[in-house]
Amino acid sequence: MTTPHEEFDRQLQVLTDLGYPALTGLSPTDFTAALQPLRDLTSSAPAEQGEDHIPFVLVVARTATGTPIDAHTAMGHTALGSHRGFSDIDADDLARFRPVESVTIPGGLGYLLHDIDTGSAYLNVTPADAAASLTARGRTGLTVAEGIALITARPDMLRKNKCFSLLASRCGDKRVPALWISQRRPKLGWCWNGNPHTWLGSASAGARVEP
Repeated sequence: MTTPHEEFDRQLQVLTDLGYPALTGLSPTDFTAALQPLRDLTSSAPAEQGEDHIPFVLVVARTATGTPIDAHTAMGHTALGSHRGFSDIDADDLARFRPVESVTIPGGLGYLLHDIDTGSAYLNVTPADAAASLTARGRTGLTVAEGIALITARPDMLRKNKCFSLLASRCGDKRVPALWISQRRPKLGWCWNGNPHTWLGSASAGARVEP
């Protein structure tokens, strides 16, 4: 069995190998040092529970100067096998999607997202109804950055006919960003808030954690 510390180290290595130190403006050594305080916080994450659930994901949210990581660039670092991910939302439009008012993103370079579920229970449920249900359960939808972080660290969580909306990022209209598979590639697109899809659930998490 992989320990939480071993899984943190694996995720950190994946990000390093994909060039995230350069994206943040840090050397690999400084990148690791900046995120290392999060390692001990992995032990409090719930254990893995079924195919929809993982204990935690390391989210690199900002550059060293505090600028949000560009989602278009980050999607290009995702992959299913040899097939690189992409965004179907143009860069200027994607930049308009911000965390919803009820969500507070921790400061600093990165943080941990605990208790993640990809939301198969919400297949064929509208994002609007899924959001209401998750709020009643004390859970939070994922932002665009968190969804990308999830499939970067665990591409196996993006599965055919079990893809997911990212309820915690909105831009003021009725669109909800979502991640699914298109031509065997991870795709960031959007669906309407009031439309259900049999192949699209709504991902959620238990908490955002920082040192």
